[in-house]
Amino acid sequence: MTRILIADDHDVVRSGVRAILEAHPGWEVIAEACDGKSAISEAAKTRPDVVILDFGLPLVNGVEAARQIKARLPGTEILIFTMHDTDNLVRDALEAGARGFLLKSDARQLLTSAVESLVNHKPFFTGKVSEALLESYLSKGSGKQSVLSSRERSVIQLIAEGKTNKQIADVLSLSTKTVETHRAAAMRKLNVDTTAALIRYAIRNNFVEA
Repeated sequence: MTRILIADDHDVVRSGVRAILEAHPGWEVIAEACDGKSAISEAAKTRPDVVILDFGLPLVNGVEAARQIKARLPGTEILIFTMHDTDNLVRDALEAGARGFLLKSDARQLLTSAVESLVNHKPFFTGKVSEALLESYLSKGSGKQSVLSSRERSVIQLIAEGKTNKQIADVLSLSTKTVETHRAAAMRKLNVDTTAALIRYAIRNNFVEA
């Protein structure tokens, strides 16, 4: 039996994904989570074979959750499930240890194929994501780099969700001083000097829902 965890902050999405997966013989959804922090704790408790993570999870986004789950459960395969397919997001997911990336718009047709690939420890990327990934790798030669680190993006997401530096430190298991350092670095890289400007950046770049 293949054991699967689903993490998405929308009940209807989790229900739809569960229905597709449980129609497949030999697959069982053993846990669900509605935010990234719960996804990490549920994965640690249930030790699933595959984790399906929405990128835009509250508290801890899908990429950061993938990083923490892979650190604890290196044999667990991760599928990032998202509405967006930017090259930075794809690259961050790969660096976090995810080997699958599926657009929500493709879920009805490709979710089963994606999970089958991961069950067999093979990578899976939808066509549009594959194109973005190719473009990302081709652009490396030009010196193009992601402006923010994945940890800086996690900090910005939590700021946009209204968290204080101390709350962010608790969520990401960092010291408050480290959070302040990431915050300052992000503001410097983005050339902004207010929290409101950081929040606007987070919304424009789909870190959080407006």
